[in-house]
Amino acid sequence: MSLDTDALIIGAGMSGIGFAIQLQKDFPQASYEIFEKSNGLGGTWWANTYPGCGCDVPSHVYSYSFDLNPEWSMKYALQPEILAYFKSVVDKHNVAPYIRYNSVVQSAGFEEKTGTWLVTVKDLKSNITRHRRCKILISAVGALSIPKECDIKGYNTFRGKLFHSAQWDHQFNWANKDVIVIGNGCSATQFVPIMTDGDNKVRKLTQFIRQPHWVIERPNNKYSPLFKWTMRYIPLTMWAYRVWHFSRLEYSFREFYLEYGRPLREDQTNTHLEYLRRTAPAKYHDVLTPKIEFGCKRKVMDTGYFDCLHRENMELIATDPIEEIKETGVITKSGRTINADAIVLATGFQTQQVLHPLEIRGKKGVSLMEHWQDFADNTPQAYYGTCVSGFPNFFIMMGPNTATGHLSVIYTSECQINFAIRAIRPVMQSLYPSPLQAFNPFGGRSCDTVAVTPRAEQEDNSWVQSALKGFVWASGCSNCIFIPFKSDFEFSSSEVRVMGKNNGQKGKPYQTSMLVGSGLGLAVVATFAAGIKYDTKVRDLGFKGSHQVVAFWKDLIAQLISSKE
Repeated sequence: MSLDTDALIIGAGMSGIGFAIQLQKDFPQASYEIFEKSNGLGGTWWANTYPGCGCDVPSHVYSYSFDLNPEWSMKYALQPEILAYFKSVVDKHNVAPYIRYNSVVQSAGFEEKTGTWLVTVKDLKSNITRHRRCKILISAVGALSIPKECDIKGYNTFRGKLFHSAQWDHQFNWANKDVIVIGNGCSATQFVPIMTDGDNKVRKLTQFIRQPHWVIERPNNKYSPLFKWTMRYIPLTMWAYRVWHFSRLEYSFREFYLEYGRPLREDQTNTHLEYLRRTAPAKYHDVLTPKIEFGCKRKVMDTGYFDCLHRENMELIATDPIEEIKETGVITKSGRTINADAIVLATGFQTQQVLHPLEIRGKKGVSLMEHWQDFADNTPQAYYGTCVSGFPNFFIMMGPNTATGHLSVIYTSECQINFAIRAIRPVMQSLYPSPLQAFNPFGGRSCDTVAVTPRAEQEDNSWVQSALKGFVWASGCSNCIFIPFKSDFEFSSSEVRVMGKNNGQKGKPYQTSMLVGSGLGLAVVATFAAGIKYDTKVRDLGFKGSHQVVAFWKDLIAQLISSKE
């Protein structure tokens, strides 16, 4: 039996692009395809094009470690520049020919007899559905891919424009219009100041908020030509600048400890409350003061939001929520009618519905939802946020519990990518066997599938829930955590031999019973025992946050060595 492709990647965003590049770097002979539902690459940076859209992580950290960019124009880049960066990376590493746009992956099922995944893909242009068989399946759909739908009564009766900020209607001209904005998270605080200012400002913008966020002062200085020249031509300068930003962000992780971080959170609380009182109108101080602990939810960077609340065409409503949407506007709980030409939903994404609506079925036809119902009380969980038992050769990028909100998600994704690449190495050796494998004591054997053991997954899930009790996330909001090294994988072979897409050789697999374990972002230290198993052990990462610094420096040293070569 032959494969259509060795690896199938779902999503051409940050994680999908990064995995493809690392795959072709470590396994040049391997084939892969990236299926992207949109008609462009970039993931969330392709979809989100609302006015003022930008990143709240320093640009020199929000980039791949293997492709730093000396030409960032400002400390916190905006969407067009970030999208251009991803496009340049794709072109540089020749990933573009392997991206299939306007292609929605509808389902994927694991076939135990062949040890392969059969994936159903629908072409949105032709409306044709086809099947693709692969050995490795990568979910890189991201957490910010499906906007929350409007659930307010009567929303479908509104005769004006109604759209989500992640699906911005660029045909809508808001100049001299009445606009209602629902939500006050990262997106709203970026586009509201723009809509209420300038020659094309709205006549009236009414913003409904449910819960205030911690809003942080964020100057955004532009980089001078001299600075960019220094980043490009002075050795190690760009790396040092990145390390400096990285270390500052990593240091802030201390705030998340429930007890140890309490004094730090109190200092931050006082600092940011003082900023609120100094910047926002006095009439809004109470409704803008968060009721949750500092650090419990992701902080919002101020891009002029507090200042715009002083404008005459701006009204903030926090205590009189929308009860119903009518043809010409909304009716609030108090009975007040507010007319509008447009309603903009800035209500976030369905981050808790992991991989929805994609249907993934592993061994014995068990779906991911069924698995999570049995394993984790119907709550999405994964080993290292990446692997699920019973789903061989399947890896979830930016899966459950992988982001803390204090650092770049690109770094987290790269850690997962490196982790997955190491895990699938024996599988790739099975697809492309070499006579030299028999003489390689460090992982030279091969196998057909790799999957985390049920025991390891259950222990990991229990550890996560237990560890959360010591962090601020357990004080009343969604939890984001790191997962330490603890356990191992199972490697096995299938009844039917499958060769790599680009492999013309024939032969049978080598030894197939193996155990392996690995830590995110850290180098593998392998030991070989009796020719049938090896264990990779790293130091217990704990919950100090320092493991990311260790991984970062290891990555830096590796980059420096490779550059000298």
